[in-house]
Amino acid sequence: MEAILEKKYVLSILIPFYNEEENLEENYLNIRGVLNALKKPSEIIYVNDGSTDKGLDVLKGFAQNDPDLKIISFSRNFGQTAAMEAAFKQADGQIYITLDADNQNDPADIPRLLVKMEEGFDVVSGWRKKRKDGFFFRRLPSIIANYLISRVTGVALKDYGCTLKAYNSYYLDQVHLYGEMHRFIPAYAKYAGAKITEIPVGHHPRKKGTSKYGIGRTFKVLLDLITVKFLGDYATKPLYYFGGLGAFFCLVSVAIASYVFYQKYFFEPSIMVHKNPLFIISLFIFMTSVVLIMMGLLAELLMRTYHESQGKKPYRIKERIGFNKTGPTS
Repeated sequence: MEAILEKKYVLSILIPFYNEEENLEENYLNIRGVLNALKKPSEIIYVNDGSTDKGLDVLKGFAQNDPDLKIISFSRNFGQTAAMEAAFKQADGQIYITLDADNQNDPADIPRLLVKMEEGFDVVSGWRKKRKDGFFFRRLPSIIANYLISRVTGVALKDYGCTLKAYNSYYLDQVHLYGEMHRFIPAYAKYAGAKITEIPVGHHPRKKGTSKYGIGRTFKVLLDLITVKFLGDYATKPLYYFGGLGAFFCLVSVAIASYVFYQKYFFEPSIMVHKNPLFIISLFIFMTSVVLIMMGLLAELLMRTYHESQGKKPYRIKERIGFNKTGPTS
C-alpha cells in the first residue's frame, strides 16, 4: 500500500449532485463543520452531474474562500455512477468518503466511519436502519435489491443503496465503474481483498427538492448485477465460464446421440438415425457447445486487451475548479 503514503490528504469527501441548488449550501457547511472538528487534512470534491440549476454557482462562491473545495462539472448528465467514477479518479485522499448532496445523509456520522476504519476495516458501509423514505417505491425495492446483491456477490450488506460509505482508496484507485455499478463498489473491493463492515447511520427525510436518482434504475441494476457476478468470478478467466458451459452442452449432446444409437441398434434397427428428431437436436446442442467455447476464446483475447491497454472513461469533464491549489489548509 505504498501508494497510500503519497496521497496529499487524509480524507477525500466525494459528493455527486444533480439539480440540488436548494440543498448545497447546507450540505457544504455541515461537511466543512465536521472536517474542521476532525482537524485532518481533507478535501471536498463535488461532482456536478450536468445540473441545469444554479447549484454550481453556489459552490463556486464557497470555493473562492476554501482552497480544499474542488468541483468537477460534467458537460451533461452522465449519471451517478459516472460522477462517482470521476470523483474517485480525481481524489487525492487516503480515505474516500461518499455521501449524497440532498442532506439525507448526516455528515456527523463521518467520525464514526473513521473509527471503524481505524479498527482495521477497508470499507465501512452506512446502514440506514431508520430510513426516512416511502416504503413501496423506495424501501421495498431496496430490500429486494440488497438481498439479491448480497446473495449473488457473497458480500452481505443490509443497505447497498446508502451512499454514505468510507473506503480505503488503495482498493478503489484501480476500479472502473460503468452503468449503475456504483452501488456494487463494496463487492468490487471485496474481490480485491478488502475487509468490509457495516454500521447504522442517521438518515433524514428530504426537506427540499425531489430525488433525481430514483426507482427507474432498478432494472438496470439487475442487469449490472449479472455483470458484477461475471466480472467478479470470471473477469480474468472467461474461458472457464464459457468453456464450462460448452463442455456441459457437449456432454448433453453426446448423451442424446448415444441414446439414439442405442435405440437404433438394440430396439428399432429399421429407423434411420438422421431422421430421428433427437439426433438432430443433439447436433444443434453440439454446435452450441462449439460456439460457447469459441466465445470463451474470444473473451480471453478481449480480456487481455482490456487489461493491457488504457480504458476509455465513461464521462467527459467540462470544467475543473480548484485542482491547481497547493496543499491542504485544514
